[in-house]
Amino acid sequence: MAIKTLKASTLYTPYQVLHDVSIIIKNGVVEEISESNSGFDIDLRGLIVAPGYVDTHIHGCCGIDITSLTTARELNNLSTGLTRFGVTSFVPTLVSSPHANIIRILKLLSSARRSIEGAKALGIGLEGPYINPEKRGAQSINAIRAPSLEELDQYMGLLDNPPLIIHLAPEVKGAYELIQRASLHGAIVSIGHTDADYETTMRAIALGATRATHLFNAMRGIHHREPGAAMALMDNANVYLELITDFIHLRPEIILFVLKYAGWQRVVLVTDAMAAAGLGDGEYVLGDLHVIVSNGRASLPDGTLAGSSLTIDQAVRNMISLGLSPNVAISMATDIAARSIGLMRMGCLRPGCIADAVVLDDKYRVINTIINGTGQGLDAR
Repeated sequence: MAIKTLKASTLYTPYQVLHDVSIIIKNGVVEEISESNSGFDIDLRGLIVAPGYVDTHIHGCCGIDITSLTTARELNNLSTGLTRFGVTSFVPTLVSSPHANIIRILKLLSSARRSIEGAKALGIGLEGPYINPEKRGAQSINAIRAPSLEELDQYMGLLDNPPLIIHLAPEVKGAYELIQRASLHGAIVSIGHTDADYETTMRAIALGATRATHLFNAMRGIHHREPGAAMALMDNANVYLELITDFIHLRPEIILFVLKYAGWQRVVLVTDAMAAAGLGDGEYVLGDLHVIVSNGRASLPDGTLAGSSLTIDQAVRNMISLGLSPNVAISMATDIAARSIGLMRMGCLRPGCIADAVVLDDKYRVINTIINGTGQGLDAR
């Protein structure tokens, strides 16, 4: 049985901060955190070790669009590219797409995910097609349709690696029925791209919805006579709240308001990233839409925001820049993110946790990414 011992100056569990410890890994799992000064295999002194980042809402990166995936090689290139940003697990997320294309992507993911070499591809996210067309944002109106229990059953039947996250608008006809069917079978329902009022959103939460899709973006906001979907989502302690913290989708003041009102313990940092992430300005695709990235802002030709070019490590650094403790910011991209999709052994570095980690410098920049106890260039002494 392979055993590795990593020596680190600082360890985030992520909630607790330990100093001058050894992380003992056996068969890809954290077996022990030791404070002894005995021998070690990997020297990470002078660096920070934190759980690997878990991006639960991402449409692409490194020039690759998930909704348009055609080969296992593309998925592998995306997976390996994400490790540059400390990502060890991600949920490949499609924008609204025809049923046949969703089936095709599900089959591709099922056949290819076990052979990818980088970050782990977990389940699948469907941001649409069951959304309000008036709040579609950067989604093809031709692919948006009414919720279908038959389609849902087919998606669940093809899913070989949970979770399935369904992002939908609760006010559309048939949404309540789909929320209940999805929840019954273990899928996760996230409310977004919606014009639902407060009461409709509260009903959807009572029926099983447990996440907010990029809170405030593409949803009815707060009004003094109609609290709206955003307030209902914040008002429920069992709902996890996605935030895109690129300071483009949300002003810093709104981010801080959410933390004060709802508490940081259920905030999930997501990128909502598209193919431009990691590449910079230029012209890209998101599903079948043309997207222009200029000065880091991704938008359709008419100016509508279209995902982001954010990377999860930058999302964490942005939160730290707002005055959050690093362990709190890191928690939102690790343990809280993993728990929001029902994964209790990812996003943590304690005995029993999967040995996925990110190695950071003192400015929280990624130095290395470790998956199942193995990282690039981390050779034993």
